[in-house]
Amino acid sequence: MQILKGANLFGTFLLELGVLAGAAVWGFTLPADVLVRIIAGVGTPALFALMWALFGAGSTPRFPLRGPWRAALELIWFGGGALAWSTATTPPIGLIFSALWAINALLRVLLQGGLLLDNAPTDAPQPL
Repeated sequence: MQILKGANLFGTFLLELGVLAGAAVWGFTLPADVLVRIIAGVGTPALFALMWALFGAGSTPRFPLRGPWRAALELIWFGGGALAWSTATTPPIGLIFSALWAINALLRVLLQGGLLLDNAPTDAPQPL
């Protein structure tokens, strides 16, 4: 069970990187001037990273969200990544990204009891 949980946590990390990569690809492939593409290609992932650092990063975000607020954050964040991939490449890529996130989220709920990442040892006290 611990191996599956660890593999799913690694999958979550890869999906997080995928959101940032999708935002960068979207920005750099905009049909606009070079300066706009550079600003969007660097700025969009930076804004995504800031949002994730404040509300969703790991097991200790600055402003942790729980319950429906956490679900809304993940829908916006990972949905934004899927939309970026879909727009920058082809819609099936965005659908595949969405499906991978949905499977990952379902496994987190089943294995951990929620969407918040739980990478603490099982005998450590859990934060509220």
